[in-house]
Amino acid sequence: MSISHIRPNLSGQIAMRISSRILLATAILIVVAVGLAANVYLQPRQKQQLILSTTTSTFDTGLLDYLIPLFEKKYDCQAKVLSKGTGESIEIAKRGDADVVLVHARDLEEAFVNDGYGVHRVGVMFNDFVIIGPTSDPARIKGSTNASLAFQKIAETGAKGKVIFISRADRSGTHTKELSIWAKINVKPSNRTFSWYLEAGAGMGTVLRMTNEKQAYSITDRGTWLAFRDQLSNLAIMTEKDAALLNPYAVILTNPERYPQRNYKMALAFAKFLVSPEGQALIADFKKNGEILFFPMARDFKMAHELGFPNQEQEIAWYDSSKI
Repeated sequence: MSISHIRPNLSGQIAMRISSRILLATAILIVVAVGLAANVYLQPRQKQQLILSTTTSTFDTGLLDYLIPLFEKKYDCQAKVLSKGTGESIEIAKRGDADVVLVHARDLEEAFVNDGYGVHRVGVMFNDFVIIGPTSDPARIKGSTNASLAFQKIAETGAKGKVIFISRADRSGTHTKELSIWAKINVKPSNRTFSWYLEAGAGMGTVLRMTNEKQAYSITDRGTWLAFRDQLSNLAIMTEKDAALLNPYAVILTNPERYPQRNYKMALAFAKFLVSPEGQALIADFKKNGEILFFPMARDFKMAHELGFPNQEQEIAWYDSSKI
């Protein structure tokens, strides 16, 4: 066979090989592209995240276990709860590590807003504090309705070495309330100054257990008391129904201008959820052993004013008109 006959055949073979490789490469690219598209399609869409920094009482009572799943379902999001005392909860937000706070200490809340860390403080609900003590009641305060007088009697009995008072001592809302009552009777208690005064530096649940074990006195929010009461056989409510013991809770958004990395959209959604008629009804329906733990007040403007929210109407109007 002549060379002239061989070359066309070689050229054809080479062309066929190149075409086959091009087709194979194209097929591979199509398979890869389809695979990537399928993988993207099959991957679950990442949900919006919310970080809530809040006081221990909203967690220990089970309120958040009740509310958060409903909020997550409504807004198709995931919420992470950081449960600390009010002081620490606010410090977490000030560090830029939370989107919204739900707390109960007016002075700390107002400072958080006034210093530019938070915006749109609004009242959500309230319960009250109660002074608890051993059923033997050595200070003789059971049935009293005057918190300052009860603390005075505890201090006098403690001076005789007959009683112990256990403080959270953790800058929580409960600790802040306790200190305000001592201040009214010009007492500045601490481990260093009084042998009968014990600073636990712990959350409410831990303090309640310590108080029960030592058969001591303490102060707690009623909601946490009701949640733990069955475990506290040595204790009973001693003092209650004093207006000074009312305990309001506020929700505050972290300032989006100061913390642009935070999820302001979800923080706004959560606050709107709490103060909405739906959220307020859910709070009212939350009970333990048939007893209401928190009373909604977002739209009870008279009560809100009495509990330290002078601009409640304006804030509710702002939340109601805000778009998510």
